[in-house]
Amino acid sequence: MKATWIQPDGTSRTLDVPEGHSLMEAAQAAGIRGILGECGGTMSCATCHVHVDPAWTAAAGIPGDFEEAMLDIVEGERTPASRLSCQIQMSAALDGIVVHVPAV
Repeated sequence: MKATWIQPDGTSRTLDVPEGHSLMEAAQAAGIRGILGECGGTMSCATCHVHVDPAWTAAAGIPGDFEEAMLDIVEGERTPASRLSCQIQMSAALDGIVVHVPAV
């Protein structure tokens, strides 16, 4: 399954992401700029913030209450499409997902 990260400068990178892995895990393993994931996916740092592309917001779902609270501390601009990439688990329904790494 594929996921694409678009950087603030417009460059993009598409990766194969195994089912069940988070987008944060895949981004970290590949060295995607701007996805730090300092807490390792425990939702305590908000350093894996992305904006889900409008075509994918419904499929990616909405943040839970704790994720919503963590999104209040993100460094980049928070938008209605903001998510923590540690909370987006790759599945067949997300094959082809596009996320934007916010400028900080």
